[in-house]
Amino acid sequence: MSSIEITSENFESEVLQSPVPVLIDFWAPWCGPCKMLSPVIDQIADEYSGQLKVGKINIDANTALAEQHGIVSIPMLVVYKDGEIAVQRNGAVPKHDIEALFKNLI
Repeated sequence: MSSIEITSENFESEVLQSPVPVLIDFWAPWCGPCKMLSPVIDQIADEYSGQLKVGKINIDANTALAEQHGIVSIPMLVVYKDGEIAVQRNGAVPKHDIEALFKNLI
């Protein structure tokens, strides 16, 4: 299972109502660090399929979601559990640092 595109239309069903934790990558097509992080995010989606849902939010296409989350710089990783933000981390970070964000939640 690869990452899914999160939009304003599916945010509630895919994130807030998810039975498993959700890792969200806030990104934009023009963001160099976001492009570097993207393959790692997809790899995590595949490796943790069934335990963790992984979604991406394009901040240019979903400005309302970016504003609701107070996104001022990207990439921004946010982990939701039980409909609430559990942890967030800014910047292009190594895979093991991303895994540390959600390992204790799955």
